Amino acid sequence: MGASTDAARTEVLAAREEVVAARRGLEDEVVRLEASARAAVDIPARLRREPLKVGGAAAGAAFLLLGGPRRALRQVRRAIFGRDADLPKSMLPDEVEKTLRKMGTDGDRIRGTLERGFLKYLDATAADRRDRDLVGTASGLLSNLLKPASVRAGRVFAERLFDPDGPSFAEGLRKARARMDGTVAAAETEAQRPKRPAG
Repeated sequence: MGASTDAARTEVLAAREEVVAARRGLEDEVVRLEASARAAVDIPARLRREPLKVGGAAAGAAFLLLGGPRRALRQVRRAIFGRDADLPKSMLPDEVEKTLRKMGTDGDRIRGTLERGFLKYLDATAADRRDRDLVGTASGLLSNLLKPASVRAGRVFAERLFDPDGPSFAEGLRKARARMDGTVAAAETEAQRPKRPAG
């Protein structure tokens, strides 16, 4: 019985050492995560050290969040093709209004007549509209091509904005380790204290 007990004890001790090592590794990761988070959100300190870098990253992120690429593309399109015509105050010219009144008072009949006439017009001008839609298709294709690039640029700006820099990360790491060491020491002291019987 002694040999099997010794083997079991050795396995238990080895498993305990693995658990203790894993716990130390977890503590190190928690400390690094805390330090990284502190350094990433310590924007005032980063702003004092690198005002241009932080300001540029914030401006780039704001540009993307406020729809800057879309606005810039719209401005370029306007510069190349000109402004779109403003909508008129009244959609129907006076001549059309007069013609509608002459057609009678039966709204369903007038609507059917207008729809048939409009369909004939659409069929007659289909080729012209396809040629004009080519410009719209080209601009839509261009915006679809630029969207992934602008999304990537937004991610890069956000990463730069919240990237922990060296001094802040080192200071955060020092604070987190000191806090963690204090917590672990307090827990070990509490565990070593003799328990008083309840009663």
